[in-house]
Amino acid sequence: QVQLVESGGGLVQTGGSLRLGCAASGRTFSSVAMGWFRQAPGKEREFVAAISWSGASTYYGDSVKGRFTISRDNAKNTVYLQMNSLKPEDTAVYYCAGDPGGSWRDTEAYRYWGQGTQVTVSS
Repeated sequence: QVQLVESGGGLVQTGGSLRLGCAASGRTFSSVAMGWFRQAPGKEREFVAAISWSGASTYYGDSVKGRFTISRDNAKNTVYLQMNSLKPEDTAVYYCAGDPGGSWRDTEAYRYWGQGTQVTVSS
């Protein structure tokens, strides 16, 4: 069993940066892939980024590629999402997810989810 708690959300101006964190509890964190998703009001949950258990492989959604960076520290049981050059369209609730059983871009593949953290980018 893995429990996930996100942190680091908030209000930022266009062009600014935020770093989200996802703290995980449970013995299996360091052996599972992790992902970040986001959901804006009235829209479906969208894949943002994913990282392999070792951190050696990372994947990004097209809308964030080149601006966001996913990383993890297995010693701290934490996965991060560094968000730079933020845009108003990045405004959403950001969710951390763990242990995908299928495609890492598919919300239904993930076994564990956090409660989410709000990111608001003002224009």
